[in-house]
Parts: sequence; structure tokens; C-alpha cells
Amino acid sequence: MKFNKMLAAVGVTSMLMGTALAGCSSDSSGDGGSSDGEQVTVELAGWGSTPEEKELLNQTLQEFEESHPNIKVEHEVIADQYMDVMKTRLVGGEAADVFYLDAFEAPGLAKTGVLEPLDEYVTDEFDVDDFQDPLLNAFKFDDKQYGFPKDFSTLALFYDKQAFEEAGLEGPPKTWDELREYADKLTVDEDGDGQPDQYGLGFSSELARQFYKLHPYGAKVTNENNEAAFASDKAIEALQPIVDMKKDKIAALPSDAGTDWGGDMFGQGKAAMVIEGNWTVPFLESNFSDKDYATAELPTVNGEKATAAFTVAYVMNKQSEVKDAAWELISYLTGKEGMKTWTSKGLALPTRESVAAELGFDEDPIRKAFVAGASYAQPWQAGPNLPTINNNFNNQFTSALLGDQSLEEALKKAQETANKEIKASN
Repeated sequence: MKFNKMLAAVGVTSMLMGTALAGCSSDSSGDGGSSDGEQVTVELAGWGSTPEEKELLNQTLQEFEESHPNIKVEHEVIADQYMDVMKTRLVGGEAADVFYLDAFEAPGLAKTGVLEPLDEYVTDEFDVDDFQDPLLNAFKFDDKQYGFPKDFSTLALFYDKQAFEEAGLEGPPKTWDELREYADKLTVDEDGDGQPDQYGLGFSSELARQFYKLHPYGAKVTNENNEAAFASDKAIEALQPIVDMKKDKIAALPSDAGTDWGGDMFGQGKAAMVIEGNWTVPFLESNFSDKDYATAELPTVNGEKATAAFTVAYVMNKQSEVKDAAWELISYLTGKEGMKTWTSKGLALPTRESVAAELGFDEDPIRKAFVAGASYAQPWQAGPNLPTINNNFNNQFTSALLGDQSLEEALKKAQETANKEIKASN
């Protein structure tokens, strides 16, 4: 699915993310965690990325090795079934010392005890307070920090300036009610056949794109027992507006317009607005360079600012035999210097506020909406059973959008099925 590929590009580069020293054998001399100068090799595993991102990561790793001459990094790209491969290797004692971990999978993996808590390695120089809290806390469980986020993207509203001008609209909608009004005015059916040539809004149906709406209504994805809990009346109230907009043909899925995902739908002019992530920016630059568009923070939901955050961390294998050197790598890649190099082109956004400001992303006309959303975003995360919950939600919610069943029926069926599967797996 295109969305999943683009999420990885935030990584959410491809699932989209300080040179402080710590540990008894490491110091600020940059000797790579080896007090006697012995060469240390740190294995780093992650998924694939675009050529541009690969080049940036290679540059960052090269700069790390230059400043830490006694540490060599062996970087492995796991092209397919990344988490399945990592889980198998962790069980078998063959996993890399440092590896990518998506916030989506973090609660489940932290629960198994295979990750090294990083709190004891952190020094004041690392400046933990510089991270955006929602992104940092996505990798904190039971008061232990298991990873530091390398990059992120929130969701923002992309809107077509020309379409807005033709519809007599100025500026983006501020509330969800206004979004519906705008979508109605922006929907164009030139031949009157009931099939719009331009939809007001393009959106994705996955839970990853819908869950942020629940909290402002007092609804949740899961309960305290990590069971599915999204079939409440409040959840229905939160999700009904987009179902109604789809029914009224002023909002549509990419497939309704013959496209694969929202960025392409927007680029082709088949939607005047889409809700997408920062990964859409380089896509539009490469494929629709003449597109005159702007971005804005998402319209408020039930009177509250809300958006989703997709983030990935570097984490340490608890079984690593070179933990001090592994921390040196993590602290550099997520520190100010390494993060500045990695995010310098805006393909992925920095999770440190100071780096975002230094690179000018907090003032950039296109990217500032994504940066602003980080302070209040909800990470794409909801406990260790989210993969099971996610699959069941997606199947049933799509059927509600297609009109095959009511939203209430769809959510109830999805919740019941998810909880049966969760119970069976425990």
C-alpha cells in the first residue's frame, strides 16, 4: 500500500526520523567507548529508503566515524518484512546492536524485555529536553526511555491555491465544520454525471489517519487492558463526519479518483485538499513541480488541536556486547550534529526543536505546519495489540465508507473480532 511505503519515508523514511558520552568506559575524547583505543564495530540495522535519504544517512555515518575513529559502523538494510526479521533475530541472539523501531511497534517490543533502557547512558550534554515531548514519550514505558526519535512527520492539510481562488476561498479551514463547508465548495462535477472531477477533500481510511480524532471526543483506540475500545458512541461521533462527507461525494478515497494515494490525488488535481504527511512534499516537488499549493495545521477536532505523529527511534539491543559504542552511535545520530545532517534537506523532520529552528523548518512556508503539530501530536501508537486492532479496524471502516454497513455496525464488528483475536493470542 502506498501509504505504508510513504510512512517508511519518514524513517517515515521508509515506516514518516549529541555526541554525549556515557558509561564507565567512555569519555568525551570520542574514542568510541574503548578506553584502550581498540577498534569497535557497531552493527546498525534499518529498512530501505530513497536514494536521497540513503546519501544523507551515509554522510551522517561517515561524519560519525570521522569523529569516533575507533568505532566502525556496519549498516545493514533489511528490505522486506523488517519487524518479522528483527523479532526473529532478537529471539535468536543475532540482532544488530542498534536498530530502527517504529512507534507503532515500540510498546510490544519494549514489553518483551529485548531493548536496553537508555536512561543510565544519558548525560546533561545530550539535552533530552530539546526533543518534542510527544515524540520522546512514544518510546518511554514504565518510566524508562528505550529509544530516541530520529525523525518524524505529523499530518497537515495540503490545499490547492488555484482551486481555492476559483471557489472564492481565502486561507485554510480552521475547524472540521469549516473543512466540510470548504470541501463542498471545492467539489467540481463539470459534466454533471454525479462523479466529481475534483473532490473537495482526499483522505485515507486507515486507522493511522483517523485515530487522532478520537481523543478530542473523549474516545480511545484501546482500554487499560490493551483491548480494542473504539466502538463507543464518542468514537462514532468523532468518525461520522468523514463517513458523511464520503457519502455526499465531497470527500473521497484515492481509489475513487483512480489514484494510489493522497499525494498523487492532490498532484493530479483530483482533490483540492488532502490530509497527508511531510513525505508528500518531496513527492510533489519531483512529480508536480508546477503545483501551486500551501499547507496548514489540521482543522481543530471538537474544538481541540489534533494531529497524528509518525516517528521512528534508534534503539539498543539488550544483548549487545558493545553497549558503550552503541550508545555513542545513538547519541550522535539523535544528537544535534547528526540530526542536523540527516534532516538537512527536509526529507525527514528533526525531532529536536533546536535543530528544526536552526534549519529554518519552523518558519518554512510548507514545513512549518508539520513542525508546529509536533508539540500536540498523538504518536501512532496504542499498546502492544495495535497491529491486530489496526487490521480489523481498517477492514470494517472501509466497508462503512463504501456504504456496505453503518459506522456503528462496522466499529462494533471490528472491535469484537479484534478482541477475540487478542484473547486467543494471550
